[in-house]
Amino acid sequence: QVSLVESGGGSVQAGGSLRLSCAASEYIRTTYCMAWFRRVPGKERERVAYITMTGDGTEYADSVKGRFTVSRDIAKNTIYLEMNSLKPEDTATYYCAASRLGYRCTDCYSGQEWRCYWGQGTQVTVSS
Repeated sequence: QVSLVESGGGSVQAGGSLRLSCAASEYIRTTYCMAWFRRVPGKERERVAYITMTGDGTEYADSVKGRFTVSRDIAKNTIYLEMNSLKPEDTATYYCAASRLGYRCTDCYSGQEWRCYWGQGTQVTVSS
């Protein structure tokens, strides 16, 4: 059973910070990568960042580079998303994802979401 539970969302003013957490089941120790996605109503889900579990490879969307940092704590089966200098356009529901066996986080794009396991999401609202 793969379980992903996000927390840490909330409301913040522009320029503020939040840290999201994703508590995962033991699967995190075997998955290739984990990622953070976000979705705004009416738009496709966007991959924000991902981190590999075997090394320290990370990748970020251009829109968050320099402001967001993804990290992992294998011992705690948890990944994090540190979000700084938040902007109103960062407002979205943020989802944690873990790649299924044989797939990478980059494979979990729109229409192919089944290639990842997903959490239920946590809302982030940034006011101007």
